[in-house]
Amino acid sequence: MTETTDASTVPSTDADVADVLLIGGGIMSATLGALISQLQPDWKIVVYERLSDVALESSNAWNNAGTGHAALCELNYMPEGPDGRLDPSKAIAINEQFQQSRQFWSSLVDRGVLDAPSTFINTAPHMTFVRGEKDVAFLKKRYEVLKEQPLFAGMEYSEDSRVINKWAPLLMQRRRKGEPFAATRVPAGTDVDFGALTRQLFDALRERGAQVVTNREVRDLKRQKDGTWLVKWRNTIGLTPGQIRARFVFVGAGGWSLKLLQRSGIPEIRGYGVFPIGGQFLKTTNPALVAQHKAKVYSQASVGAPPMSVPHLDTRVVDGEASLLFGPFATFSPKFLKNGSMLDIVSQVRPSNIGPMLKVAWDNPSLIKYLVGELLKTHAKKVASLRTFMPTAKDEDWELIQAGQRAQVMKKDPEKGGILQFGTEVVTGADGTIAGLLGASPGASTAVSIMLGLLKSSFPEHLGEWEPRLRELIPSYGSTLNVDPEAASESLTETAEALALTA
Repeated sequence: MTETTDASTVPSTDADVADVLLIGGGIMSATLGALISQLQPDWKIVVYERLSDVALESSNAWNNAGTGHAALCELNYMPEGPDGRLDPSKAIAINEQFQQSRQFWSSLVDRGVLDAPSTFINTAPHMTFVRGEKDVAFLKKRYEVLKEQPLFAGMEYSEDSRVINKWAPLLMQRRRKGEPFAATRVPAGTDVDFGALTRQLFDALRERGAQVVTNREVRDLKRQKDGTWLVKWRNTIGLTPGQIRARFVFVGAGGWSLKLLQRSGIPEIRGYGVFPIGGQFLKTTNPALVAQHKAKVYSQASVGAPPMSVPHLDTRVVDGEASLLFGPFATFSPKFLKNGSMLDIVSQVRPSNIGPMLKVAWDNPSLIKYLVGELLKTHAKKVASLRTFMPTAKDEDWELIQAGQRAQVMKKDPEKGGILQFGTEVVTGADGTIAGLLGASPGASTAVSIMLGLLKSSFPEHLGEWEPRLRELIPSYGSTLNVDPEAASESLTETAEALALTA
């Protein structure tokens, strides 16, 4: 467990001004704190987390699928256009972002900031498996496009049951004869324990002088005349109130980021809302099954289902123990966090966002239908869904676990009035002294890239002096790997060696 300072041991009023206040103990705050600690070690960093420890919400290992999202297997990052063409630009961009995360983690391992790589990242080949002539044709076309891209070098494609059986035996056992199917595979994929990574980053921050306080809930934020932020908080144990001033505030509080940014009064948050969607996974630790599946296998989402519902059968390694997950199965709760309030979905409503939210509801009946269908699924029906991947799946081998809450972004759109956005978005105040992150996947995997963007928007006056250090920590900073095959190959090899990843 991360060594944090319990709120009950901290004075009720912090007289000093924090240079950086991080609200929320997840991977985003941990990443930003780690970057600033390396770039400006003399700055005072303070972290407030409302729960009893860091990494208990979306960053917790069992609240996400642990996929090192690099667009190697996720079909929704490369949709087919109206003309039938496949544009690889989004897939390439996500891969570039994940490479920056790998480089940063590698640097921190080299410097002793992070523990042995196997404590938070492990090799897990990334596969895509599809059935039916239409999806097989699509996957083959996707492979033909991506295999030419340097960051996707090494991708394999097969329609041969014998080959796919070697890659992932559980997919092929008792598979119906004559059924069209195909798979792609990238041996260099990864499984990431973001909970362990987050805790290690906060441990390192504390060792470098940062104050990490748990059981402390931020209640209000107000801009002061001197440019600082007055942040009022309450201890969740004892309910003792207090306040702190900060020169810069980052709100990385998952679904609650919207609520806190609204309370800050910045006009940039107007028009935003969030739609909470929960998730469940089927999990097995049966050694006989776990030993036969060493991959993360993604497929196509069902018709009408949102992108975050893409089914996948995953290898997981958490605290050194291997298991398999299948899902996700959507759930619904009005809470923005697993440990949120039942009033969250109502309390977000403002005159500026009610229009966009109603438009999203009107334009997405298929999402509502999908959620209702998911909520009606029994355990047996969920295992039946698993059998499309693993025909031999037995009910008794799999237990249902509750994953985290995902707060999908709803916002104004000039043309449609309101849109439901999948992914992440940073909302920054005009003067750059406050910023917050909204949204979900592939956020954790691309946290380093997202936080580099935040540094540019919030600390432009420091970028010049920080750039040499940033290039030491992240060699591809300021450049694009995919345009240079040699640089891409070198980066992939170096980070694989540093993180002890074996294809």
